[in-house]
Amino acid sequence: MPKWDFTHEKTALLVIDMQNDFLLEGAIMEVPKARKLVQPIKQIIDRCREIGVPVVYTEHETHPDRCPMEIANWPHLAHAGMRGGTKGVMTIDELAPLPGEPVVTKHRYSAFFETNLELILRNLRGGNNAVDTLIIVGIMSNICCESTARDAVYRDYKVVFGGDVTTTTCDDAHRATLANMEIFGRVLNFDEIMAKLA
Repeated sequence: MPKWDFTHEKTALLVIDMQNDFLLEGAIMEVPKARKLVQPIKQIIDRCREIGVPVVYTEHETHPDRCPMEIANWPHLAHAGMRGGTKGVMTIDELAPLPGEPVVTKHRYSAFFETNLELILRNLRGGNNAVDTLIIVGIMSNICCESTARDAVYRDYKVVFGGDVTTTTCDDAHRATLANMEIFGRVLNFDEIMAKLA
């Protein structure tokens, strides 16, 4: 028996950082494994749209003036990469948001830190169907996805973490994140998520 259950009527989908600068071949922050996520994530997005589950996107922007510690840790981003107003910072075309779907611009790993995400979630659905559960898919599992998931739990959201629809550059780090997420929420794979959205 799971620790808690959820229904799609009170759920939102967070698509974390599926951006050109991470997914295109040769991109400055390329995560090659992420390209294998595109089709399953697209299926989840399409299903959510069919049944009225809100889809919220995040796009990570970096700049030396806004993200000094990120630049310190990733020095090659000091002069290029994930810059606002560029094609690289945009969600890949295959998963592009529809008009009206929220896109949260963030400058830290957590999508909640100094963004309007919490306000967006609070206003997605009203009354008895207020969002209480977040499905998290995207990249990188051990950085932005995990940071966002932890902050969601601190705000009393139930977190469904996509075990095989998140990834990162290191398999060991991904496995460690999934172990952490079993503490903070529930780890479900693609088939399990789709079954809950049936």
